[in-house]
Amino acid sequence: MAQRIVTVHVNGKKLKVSCPEGQESALIKASEDVDSRLKDVANSKQILTTEQSLMITALNLANELQQLKAQVEKDKIDTDEKIQLLQSTIEQALLDANKNSKKRA
Repeated sequence: MAQRIVTVHVNGKKLKVSCPEGQESALIKASEDVDSRLKDVANSKQILTTEQSLMITALNLANELQQLKAQVEKDKIDTDEKIQLLQSTIEQALLDANKNSKKRA
């Protein structure tokens, strides 16, 4: 897939980043999100350095990602259980229908 160079602005710095063609808007949106989060952390007045702001922002993003992954896994398990229940319900209904048709014959 072809690569494109996209210029983004994060933490007051202009960065040129390579990304797959067609993903430019996603990259720009991600950079805007990171920039906004960095500003929020920096404005908290408890963070003294740029490095601290970057680290706290990275940790917050990593934590959110872990929570989302856990939720996706839980949703997958719930969906699999529902599918199994539906399959067993359908199989039981087919068995019952088969038994009823044999009784009539």
